[in-house]
Amino acid sequence: MELPERLAAALDDLDLREATVVVAVSGGPDSIALLDLLVRTRQDHRLTVVVAHADHGIHPDSSSVAATVEAFAASLGWASEIGRLGLGSAASETTAREARYRWLHDVAARHGALAILTAHQADDQAETVLMRLLAGSGPAGLAGMARRRGLLTRPLLSFGREELARYVHERGLATWDDPANTDPAHLRSWLRTTVLPLVASRLPRVVEHLHRSARLARGDRDAWDAALAVLPELDCRADGEGISVAAAVLAGYDSPLAAALVRALGRRIGCVVGDRGAERILGLARAGRSGQRVPLGSTGQAELAFGRLRLERAPRPPASPLTLGPADGEAQWGAWSFCWSRDAAPAVQERVGMTAWFAAAPIGVRTPQTGERIRPIGGRGTRPLVRCFQEAKVPRGRRGGWPVLESDGSAVWVPGVCRADALVPEPGAEALRVDVTNR
Repeated sequence: MELPERLAAALDDLDLREATVVVAVSGGPDSIALLDLLVRTRQDHRLTVVVAHADHGIHPDSSSVAATVEAFAASLGWASEIGRLGLGSAASETTAREARYRWLHDVAARHGALAILTAHQADDQAETVLMRLLAGSGPAGLAGMARRRGLLTRPLLSFGREELARYVHERGLATWDDPANTDPAHLRSWLRTTVLPLVASRLPRVVEHLHRSARLARGDRDAWDAALAVLPELDCRADGEGISVAAAVLAGYDSPLAAALVRALGRRIGCVVGDRGAERILGLARAGRSGQRVPLGSTGQAELAFGRLRLERAPRPPASPLTLGPADGEAQWGAWSFCWSRDAAPAVQERVGMTAWFAAAPIGVRTPQTGERIRPIGGRGTRPLVRCFQEAKVPRGRRGGWPVLESDGSAVWVPGVCRADALVPEPGAEALRVDVTNR
């Protein structure tokens, strides 16, 4: 099968058709090959492509490479975005990678993209597995890069570096070879240019064997991930930025089984949980002290609340205040989606719900304030907002990023927690309807 047909099949397997995607293009052979293959298969997938190039500002030629990528995208009739990251020549590989992926996710959010396509290929995968093996990774780490994780999508993982380079040459495509890719000062480059060729001289099938190890590790990892759903007593639930299970049930399993499930929970939210981390989290579940937390490095935390063990990613920075109305609209606020419009008010509004109607607009959205109180609809007097969160069984770790809708500084609604008795419209009167969902 020719490379274009193989890419079309890979995109089908990834269920990518007739969607907007961001394609990360460095200007190197692999990413230029990916872009050209997307052009040649556009009638098959009908994707709307946004070409994204991150100019790290590390190499002196970076601005000219960015201009070349931008011109290439324009010649294909596709939109492009150039990120001037300005990291400077002293920036490390890790710093550059983190900044690049943050920027790519911002681009995807602006364009409503379903995926971010990168040009990682089979040899990159072998290098990744070897790097993780040398770093002492467990089976989940040895599974290598996933074809799809969140928005990040890697359609070229079955393509080899040499065949992509040959394709680029045969097509006469201009590419840029980043000197960092062969600089032995970088671990990956050293493995690529020195270690793997040396090992291959004695063990010619080393790359094939690394891929086999990755396949076996993926099978092991996927089995544990599936176990979360087939153990009904665990009562596994995903919510917003986290995932939770029945703490007493997990604590009752023998240690190896419980630790494997904790690591699977961590993977669900994008956190790597090692042996020591799993042990601390299980200690939290077994102690049974509600409100206790365990940090998961800088990436997240585990919390025991209301009989459930919840793992969540590190809280996002507080979202900027948002104003709803008076005109119809929709907006994202942190992990929350808001949609508002004019609508006839119902006869009764729920105290705990995800839809509310207001007699006046605009309505502001912000985070909770220390010591804040609210007057519940249908109740008497005011109540501490923290008590309302407790009654709604919202773990303490989630409350800081929870939206509070206000008018003139006073809370009028906390979605899913408490509707205040303020600004309640007369039944049937035109009002501002607000619907809220948590991703």
